[in-house]
Amino acid sequence: MFVHHVFFWLKNNLTEAEILKFETGVKSLLEIKDHFITSNVGKPASTRRAVIDSTYSYDLLLVFSDLKNHDAYQVHEIHEKFVNECKDLWEKVLIFDSESF
Repeated sequence: MFVHHVFFWLKNNLTEAEILKFETGVKSLLEIKDHFITSNVGKPASTRRAVIDSTYSYDLLLVFSDLKNHDAYQVHEIHEKFVNECKDLWEKVLIFDSESF
């Protein structure tokens, strides 16, 4: 499997409308379900331990059967639309990809 985990830090000065735009956009990525096995969009959990980084605003988790499906997702029109319409709303994005062994 190929796991794609994206963490977003939104800008601090966003309006409610801009936050809603981001939330709608990131949730639209879940419509690309032909390419992934499972998915989740979330916010930091309430757990607080020294090893947990909960400074991010939202995360997106997608699990693909293989790299080929991940790559197809990356160029999907819904993904490209999300990035183009929402990239000005975040100050930082970190992506962690992993493959099963």
